[in-house]
Amino acid sequence: MADKIKEIDVKILKLLSGNARLTYKELAELLDTTRQRISRRMERLEKSGIIRKYTMIPDYDALGYVHVILGVTLKPSVGVDEVIPVLVEDENVKIVERAIGSHNLVVHIIGPKDMKKLEKIIEAVSRKIPGVDRLDVTFVTDIVKFETL
Repeated sequence: MADKIKEIDVKILKLLSGNARLTYKELAELLDTTRQRISRRMERLEKSGIIRKYTMIPDYDALGYVHVILGVTLKPSVGVDEVIPVLVEDENVKIVERAIGSHNLVVHIIGPKDMKKLEKIIEAVSRKIPGVDRLDVTFVTDIVKFETL
């Protein structure tokens, strides 16, 4: 980014993390500034890649789905970069995160509530990952808090 992150940028990001649908006008009012200044700051944040995507958090249960997280630990002989492209292409995989700690990768899957069908999806995704040392499966029952900043 040509200029460094300013206090206004952090305030904009915090507000948008709570409600990504806020308009420039609403942001300007909340931050006691002009819509034009918000527009300029937003353009810089998007161009620099600080804002990567605007999204929402659905209620998977209400939609008839279940949210599963796979904690993947790879054998030392397998590079994370070998695995990521395979996971990114899988339609059942919704989020792939690099990690440091107990797991090399954290993989989010949204699947049907039918446990037999879900088991097949988890098995299919797992088989695509070469050199798995350990795989932990966690069922997310509710997203209680979701903040990005």
